[in-house]
Amino acid sequence: MTHILDRPIWNALNTVHAGLAEGGLLARRYPPSIVPFAASADASPESLAALARLPAPGETMALVEPGSIAIPDGFDLVGEATLIQMIAKAPRDPVTDLRVAPLTEADAGEMLALAQLTKPGPFTLGAQKLGTFWGVKENGRLIAMAGQRLIQSGFRELSGLCTHPDYQGRGLGKLLFRYVAGHIASTGATAYLHVNAINTGAIALYRTLGFEQRWELNLKIIKRQG
Repeated sequence: MTHILDRPIWNALNTVHAGLAEGGLLARRYPPSIVPFAASADASPESLAALARLPAPGETMALVEPGSIAIPDGFDLVGEATLIQMIAKAPRDPVTDLRVAPLTEADAGEMLALAQLTKPGPFTLGAQKLGTFWGVKENGRLIAMAGQRLIQSGFRELSGLCTHPDYQGRGLGKLLFRYVAGHIASTGATAYLHVNAINTGAIALYRTLGFEQRWELNLKIIKRQG
């Protein structure tokens, strides 16, 4: 029996995030102004053709699937990685800390700049349309953040976790990790995340924070020719 997290992008675009989806029954994607994730219903020629029609020439899509990923004709492979999907072993208790506050659209520019500096994964000015983000500021400057990205029925992805290099080593990453995981648990959902398989340090840290490996996925970033 398949699990809803086996194909996280397709299942998010067909459940909680269906209202954001572009496409139809055979292929869907998020608006590129929000995040480049896309997925086809399956690997049939009809679904791959529908997937190929979604982006404009020069646009990229990020595909995340178990096993091999079929690339439609007319696309170049511009990046790939193996991802480890980790899931909370048990609900975390909510965390209260006055340093942590919800981020708003007014913070979008600082959020993007922090993400571009620290590279936690695909991030855009429209990332907050996926889910709530929280941050820590010092003297009015955003120095750390984390939030929610892919959301399926009963599951929420903890994502965008990053701390400005000048403020690392102060426990802000762990604080925000626990804060977001606790918030997700308070909604009745289960927290999960994705991490690059080569980032063994992060994987070890997330294990100490109560997450365990559930699944291995492949990531391919493709760009439409033309």
